[in-house]
Amino acid sequence: MLDPIQSVLSPAKSARLLPLDALRGFIIIVMALDHANSFIANGKLEPELWADLFPTYQGHPPLTFLTRLVTHLAAPGFFFLMGAGMALFALSRRRQGWGEGKIARHFLLRGGLLILFQFLLENPAWSLKSPSGAYFGVLYGLGGAMIVGALFLRLPQRWLIGLSGLLIIVTQWLLPETRAGFVPYSVPLRMWFLPGFTDSVLVLYPVMPWLGVMGLGMGYGRFLQKNRAQAYQLALWAGIIALALFVGLRSLGGYGNIRPPAGDGWLPFLNVVKYPPSIAFLLLTLGTNLLLLALFTRLPESALRPFIIFGRVPLFFYLAHLYLYGLMGRVIHTGIPGMVPYWLLGLGLLWPLCWAYGRFKNGRSPNSLWRFL
Repeated sequence: MLDPIQSVLSPAKSARLLPLDALRGFIIIVMALDHANSFIANGKLEPELWADLFPTYQGHPPLTFLTRLVTHLAAPGFFFLMGAGMALFALSRRRQGWGEGKIARHFLLRGGLLILFQFLLENPAWSLKSPSGAYFGVLYGLGGAMIVGALFLRLPQRWLIGLSGLLIIVTQWLLPETRAGFVPYSVPLRMWFLPGFTDSVLVLYPVMPWLGVMGLGMGYGRFLQKNRAQAYQLALWAGIIALALFVGLRSLGGYGNIRPPAGDGWLPFLNVVKYPPSIAFLLLTLGTNLLLLALFTRLPESALRPFIIFGRVPLFFYLAHLYLYGLMGRVIHTGIPGMVPYWLLGLGLLWPLCWAYGRFKNGRSPNSLWRFL
């Protein structure tokens, strides 16, 4: 959710990367729909966990499921774009004479700040809905992946892509056999690999399962730096292939699904495991994200501008929108159709704030801590 891309390229070059900003802004908007739904409509069911609780959406209208489905694009998109941004940042700083140690320290600092923000800024926002214990959410996952991902920066491209794919595959192999019933796995195991509940601790974004997504983004960022036209064309074909593989893998219902479709019809078919991200989940969401990226490369800047405003200050938007919708949820209670106007109202309130903060951030020194937010 950090945006190192904009801070490392000249204005002329950064304009050519507007589709990445637009994609980041788009997935932030759909993410806000999920959180508005949670705070205002209380419309979220159980998380899509590999074991224990899992939403079946039986007895709930398809709108409940569709509202959740579109927001699945957010987390994989954040990790993929963060990896691309890290690669572009490292390439730029090497040209400026930075050593590998300085680049690594930069990402250690950024990752550490994200983890700190998880507990100091994000978790209090979730408490506006209901008191909770220790929560390791997406900022923790992004921060941890950024810290570990600093080790990936010097890998050759083939090794980077191969390792990233292997991490995604072995996540499925390493899952414990238990698929039902509560098991109190240790908190360190939760933090690194296995999402779920242990006592008052909830981990939804452990580091290891998302490292592969970040690594694929890092590899794409390198390719983007070498040949942007080919990289955008690659996004189109990779997206098409990923969605075709999703249909095949989901139809087979075996390895790569974690949980096979629980019934017939389109809803069980698309109801996939997110925690940890199953291969089917990643094929569906990353494939869609890549197709959106390819689409955004073909649209004029004027059409992308609303998304770009949000996409250039993703962390600021993320923290601000949680408190905004959290406060709305303290006084507004409605169903999903009634929640949508408040979601749009929140976006309208956040737009000028993000525009103003973007201008403020761009006026700071490249080494300013304000650039991190």
